[in-house]
Amino acid sequence: MADFWPDGCDMRQLVTAAALSLTGATMLAAALLFPVAAQAQGQQGQNGLSNLFGGIFSGSNPAPSQPAPGPGGVQTGAQPWSGEDGASGHPLMTAAAIREAAGNFDNCVAGMWPDAARRNITQENFQRFTAGLSPDLRIMDLMDSQPEFTKSIWDYLDILVNDNRLAKGKEVLAKYKAQFDATEKATGVDRYIIAAIWGIESNYSTQMGDRSVLQSTATLACVGRRQAYFKDEFLSALEILNRGDLRPEQMRGSWAGAFGPTQFMPTAFKRFAVDGDGDGRRDVVDNPSDLIASTANNLKKDGWQSGQTWGFEVVVPQGFNYMLADRAKAMTIAQWEKLGLKRATNQPFPHPAEKAYLLAPAGAQGPGFLMLQNFRVIMKYNPAEAYAMAIGHFADRLRGGQPFVQPWPRQERELSRGERLELQQLLAQRGFYKGTPDGQFGGQTRDALRNFQASIGVPADGFASSDVLDRLRGR
Repeated sequence: MADFWPDGCDMRQLVTAAALSLTGATMLAAALLFPVAAQAQGQQGQNGLSNLFGGIFSGSNPAPSQPAPGPGGVQTGAQPWSGEDGASGHPLMTAAAIREAAGNFDNCVAGMWPDAARRNITQENFQRFTAGLSPDLRIMDLMDSQPEFTKSIWDYLDILVNDNRLAKGKEVLAKYKAQFDATEKATGVDRYIIAAIWGIESNYSTQMGDRSVLQSTATLACVGRRQAYFKDEFLSALEILNRGDLRPEQMRGSWAGAFGPTQFMPTAFKRFAVDGDGDGRRDVVDNPSDLIASTANNLKKDGWQSGQTWGFEVVVPQGFNYMLADRAKAMTIAQWEKLGLKRATNQPFPHPAEKAYLLAPAGAQGPGFLMLQNFRVIMKYNPAEAYAMAIGHFADRLRGGQPFVQPWPRQERELSRGERLELQQLLAQRGFYKGTPDGQFGGQTRDALRNFQASIGVPADGFASSDVLDRLRGR
C-alpha cells in the first residue's frame, strides 16, 4: 500500500468528511492528521470508511432517512447539500458542476447498463435495483469537508480502546467461539484481530451506517471528482444484489459505500467475502459465520502471518536518530536492539530476526513501536497507522494484555488547520518544504519538519508540535 498522505492528495478531505458524516468509527483514525490515511479513494485500504464521534459507541442504527430529491435531483429536507463549491477546488466539485451532474443523474445511471450486462447482471435486476434512485448530494459536502481541528493519537486510543468496548468484545468472542475456532483453524488469522476490527469498525454491529449503498455509490459514480472509482463500487454493489448474497435493505452503510459490521466496500466484498457456513450466500451483514470468515480471508490474502503479533511497544534511547523512524527503513529487531531499543515491558523480543520499522506517532516525547508484517497487513485493511495501532492494541487487550506502558505527551495539543497551514508556509519560506501549503500534513511535510528539526539540533521526529511552530515563528 502506498503512503496515503502525500501532500496535495485529496485523501484527507475525503477521510475527514467521512468522519463528519457520523456513520462508523474508523474515520476517527483518519481525522488524526497523522501521516497516513484511511479509505475511500483509489485503493482505499480494502474496506470501508467508518465513523467518528456522534453516537458511535452505543445504541443501534437510527431508522434510515433519505432526503427527497428536489428539482434537478438536488436533495431537500434534512441535511441537504449546502449548495456550495467543494473545498478541494476540483472542477467537478464546483456548485455548478454538481448541479449539472445531478440533473443528468438518471442518464448517467442508465448509461451504466452495458457495463452491468458485461458483469452478467440481468436487465430485470438492473432496472429493479436502480428504479427510483436519486442523488444524495449531501455526500458532496462530506467528501470535501476540511475540519478545523483533529484528534491526537492518545485521544483516539482512549476513545476506541475502552472498558465498555473490551467487555462487549469478550462477550462476542464467547458467543461466537465456534465460528472463531473454525475460522482460526482454517485461516490461521488471530481471532482477537478479527474481533478488534468488528468492534472498532461498527462497535459490534451497533453502528454500521444508515445510507443506502446503492444510492451513495450511484451518487459518487455520477457526481463529483471520484466518478471512475465509484462506478466500479456501484456496479459491484449491483453484482452482489444480482447474485443474491444480500438484500438492498442490508446494504446500508457509510456515505462512501462501506457496509456491514467490518465495513466492506462492494469491491472488497467481491474479492474477500466467503460463505462461512455453506448456506450458499455470503452474508457479511447478519451471518456471523460469513462475517468472521470473510474478514479473516481478507487479512489472510493480504499476507497475515499466523502465530505472529503486530508489533511491540519499545523504549527509544535519548539521542536516537529519528530519521530512522520511517516505514521504508525496516531492519531486523536485532539491529534495532543494537541501536538501543528495548521492549517497554523489559521482556525479550521473541524473534530477533524479524524485520520491523520504527513508528514514533507522538515524536520523541511519546512511546515508540516496532511494527511487524502483520501491522502492514492491518494497514492494507485501512491504511492509517493510527487505525492499525488501535486494532493491534485492542486485540492485545482482548486477549488479556495490559495498556501501553509509556505515557503520551498529553500536554501537547493538536494544531488547528490554520496553524498547520502557517507551519507549512514557514517551512517553505526557509526552504524546507517544496509543496503547496494547504494545511494537510503528509510525508512531504513530515520530511520538511524533520529536516528543520535537524537543522536546529532537536530530535528530528517529524512531530508537528506547538514548540516546532513557535521555533519557526522565531519565538
